[in-house]
Amino acid sequence: MKINKQFSAIHMGDVRTELKGKQVVIVGGTGGLGRTLAQNMAKHGADVLVVGRTFRDQAHLGIRFLQADLSSMREAERVATIIPAETLDMLIFTTGIFAAPKRQETAEGLEMDMATSYLNRLLMLDNIMPRLGKQTHQKPRVFVMGYPGSGSPGVLGDLNAEQSYKTMQVHMNTVAGNEMLVLDNHHRFQNFSIFGLNPGLVKTDIRSNFLGGNRVIFNLLETLIGWFTPTPEQYAQGITPLLIAPELDQYSGTLFNQKSQALLPTKGINADDHMQAYLLQSRDLIAKALA
Repeated sequence: MKINKQFSAIHMGDVRTELKGKQVVIVGGTGGLGRTLAQNMAKHGADVLVVGRTFRDQAHLGIRFLQADLSSMREAERVATIIPAETLDMLIFTTGIFAAPKRQETAEGLEMDMATSYLNRLLMLDNIMPRLGKQTHQKPRVFVMGYPGSGSPGVLGDLNAEQSYKTMQVHMNTVAGNEMLVLDNHHRFQNFSIFGLNPGLVKTDIRSNFLGGNRVIFNLLETLIGWFTPTPEQYAQGITPLLIAPELDQYSGTLFNQKSQALLPTKGINADDHMQAYLLQSRDLIAKALA
């Protein structure tokens, strides 16, 4: 990741006033960073709808639940019709996993990491974007969490990893896809603002799949990560003022790290027709899954 040194610092928003009454949807808000963001926003008065498999925040006021298996394109399509896009202030995508040591496939024939971490977001955004903010006075904001600016533009030709399977290449393809969602939609749509979030290393369960279910190694790795990195709660508390900053809409299309610093886009990700070819192949995969 390279910091954009020409980018001026943004004046952060006041969570005590800016979040009150905000309508927020967090896709993936039932675990990890999405869950802590939901808790932090609800605590300051936001009305938060979380989407995921298992709801564990019944005791938290201000958090509602929509159950969905986000590895399924049909479920993602259903969720897109339910989300109240017209009245939303904020839509945050946090759901994701790491690719496993051996290829895993969903019931719809998609590689599991691509489906869970990227393709569902593309499908939902394609369905939601035209409706976003139709009944609001301010532009809604969309945040796509991943690892944008990581330096990988994605590898075309076998996005479903059917011809060959390499764990990190598959996962970095999801990373590239999520960065493209920010860069492409920023240029195509004016009815909302969109941003990329790169939280860096934070101690969560996201890497459990990458280690093939080995809990001993996973617990050791996460303990080490926890010694040197923010907790999910610290990340949520630190990034929320950026998400609600009054002047943020001026910087639509920007990628941010965990310190709210702007990142340079990945070199080559928008070169020639690479991004459009990548998105076209991605949509073809979704269409086959839904056929």
